[in-house]
Amino acid sequence: MRHRKKLNHLGRTSSHRKAMLSNMACSLIEHKRINTTVAKAKALRQYVEPLVTKSKTDTTHNRRLVFSKLKDKYMVAELFREVAPKVGERPGGYTRIIKLGNRLGDAAEMAMIELVDFNEVYTPGKKQAKKKSTRRSGKKGKEENQVETTDNSDSKTDEA
Repeated sequence: MRHRKKLNHLGRTSSHRKAMLSNMACSLIEHKRINTTVAKAKALRQYVEPLVTKSKTDTTHNRRLVFSKLKDKYMVAELFREVAPKVGERPGGYTRIIKLGNRLGDAAEMAMIELVDFNEVYTPGKKQAKKKSTRRSGKKGKEENQVETTDNSDSKTDEA
């Protein structure tokens, strides 16, 4: 039976686990994506998502609650200034875990965890439209090139 086994202890003491998750959360907020093992990524998701939810309402109380978990005032400021406005309308699911394969040294399953709205490749609907090229601009460019070449040939014959 799995009674009261919601938390993955990751083979660490409670203080080591809290410090590790806090540091990983700060790195995730700073770099917007990090590579780690699958187990740590899943534990980090449970740790970070409530913090992002709290950051959606910018109050002193929420800042203090988030700071008690992150222990880095610069990352708290970045979370409230940059991350929260981008995920404001999203009801949850702020992180994405992408499995990368096994690590060479010990064959541990590796994964990339990232903040969802900061990836331009996977974010639908926010792509920049390509500039449509028309034939006219191509003809105009060719005509100018032809004029230049004819002018150059005339000047060379005049000099000789």
